[in-house]
Amino acid sequence: MADQYAVIGNPVEHSLSPAIHAEFARATGQDLAYGKILAPLGGFEAAVSKFFKEGGKGLNVTLPFKRRAWDMVNFSTDAESGYAIDAEAVNTIKLTGEKLFGYNTDGLGLIADLEQNLRLPIRGKRVLLMGAGGATYGVVHPILAREPGLLVVANRTMDKANQLVAHFQKKAGAVGRFSAKPYEQLSGSQFDLVINATSAGLKNEMPSLPAEVFAPGALAYDMVYGKETPFLKFAASHGARTSDGLGMLVEQAAESFSIWRGVRPETRPVIDLLRRERGGRSAEG
Repeated sequence: MADQYAVIGNPVEHSLSPAIHAEFARATGQDLAYGKILAPLGGFEAAVSKFFKEGGKGLNVTLPFKRRAWDMVNFSTDAESGYAIDAEAVNTIKLTGEKLFGYNTDGLGLIADLEQNLRLPIRGKRVLLMGAGGATYGVVHPILAREPGLLVVANRTMDKANQLVAHFQKKAGAVGRFSAKPYEQLSGSQFDLVINATSAGLKNEMPSLPAEVFAPGALAYDMVYGKETPFLKFAASHGARTSDGLGMLVEQAAESFSIWRGVRPETRPVIDLLRRERGGRSAEG
């Protein structure tokens, strides 16, 4: 019988994870089955326990359960576990012996997409990260580990942005050019990489971003995938290269697959396949 894996969330019917992991399994010759679990908002823990009691080997965790998954698991000395500890969020669970171990591969997926697929090394770059919610917490430490020249977190609510910066100054030992700013204080600043980690694009909205933030040759990256968000349209109209978050989705899945199976699959063929099937957009420029 094939080893059982799944993505758990609410909602979960839209998830591309089963298609992604099916391609990974086919390409690597791994015998596994990957499904979807719609967990009741009040029944996440029970659903996780049931899955593993019935023989499951690993789970991907999506919204809104990443923090609750963090509360359920143990942590290893692996980097992905360390990122989960710092983010206080888990997107990957693995059964090892009789214990559940938690990991967070979101930030590594983002870095892989930026540096390998979009050819933008982070080291020394000026980075603007919009948002101070869970998606931002999941990627800050991996970005800091790549030693950007500057990392600014912008958010409508400055208390949340300041709390995030203070959190990672304590957790990740972040020092130097790492700060929080309101959008109105970004005028006159330029960045090589602007990342939208807010959910504004899902509502066809965008943060109050000054047009001059895009340095010549800048990349604008939206973690939302499968649509041209107002942020990406705005960035393109001001000369930036643009990319959605489909590559991040596939790359973080590859990191999870590696944790579970001990082999990291090739991601480029899967990204290209999903873009063809969905009529999706690729990075421009």
